[in-house]
Amino acid sequence: MAEGVGHDVGFQALMFMLLYCHDLGVKYITVYAFTIDNFRVKPEEVQRPMDLMMEKIKLLRENESFVHQKQVRVHSAGNLELLDPSLRDAAKRLMEVTASYSKVVVTFCVAYTSTDEIVHAVRESCEEKCNQIEDQAKDVKLNLMDVEKQMYMVIAPDPDILIRTAGENRLSNFRLWQSFSSQLGSTAVLWPAIALWHLVWAVLDFQRNHIYFEKKKEADVTSD
Repeated sequence: MAEGVGHDVGFQALMFMLLYCHDLGVKYITVYAFTIDNFRVKPEEVQRPMDLMMEKIKLLRENESFVHQKQVRVHSAGNLELLDPSLRDAAKRLMEVTASYSKVVVTFCVAYTSTDEIVHAVRESCEEKCNQIEDQAKDVKLNLMDVEKQMYMVIAPDPDILIRTAGENRLSNFRLWQSFSSQLGSTAVLWPAIALWHLVWAVLDFQRNHIYFEKKKEADVTSD
């Protein structure tokens, strides 16, 4: 297989999955596109997915693209300061041009890990509280909502389903804060081979267990 072909096929599979989700009425979709840990590999191994992201962002910005036809809001979540300035600016521009859409919200986690997200949220909320203390000259308490509103993923609700390919059953530092009551679906196929029936099976399995998960959420809230 020629260099980069795998990434291109993976992106094509992603576009099909987004279309399937749209047709099934799934409003919020999050894609783990590039973890911070990936920056540790050889520079040339990082550059290819970066180039692909830039290429695909430009395609998605075109007027006839999927995001405009289906009114898809695109959001990039993660430590975007780690990205090349040109890629970071392109990602922000795509967020701006789709900000008015609301039928589907797709979040691409880029330069992301859940632990980094948590550290970022705690740091930002602490700084905010410190500023309030200085302004008000009185005690200010830090609560859960203060931290959660600083999360990269604040744009989307907690996920109902997390789908892993390649037979994986671990979260791999993805949405650890938000997935305490999510259903994990695992399929043996690699990402490029994922198909509609894998998604439908995950949705049907979630619907079968939905009442149980809702009762569990209620129990967790009550115990808190």
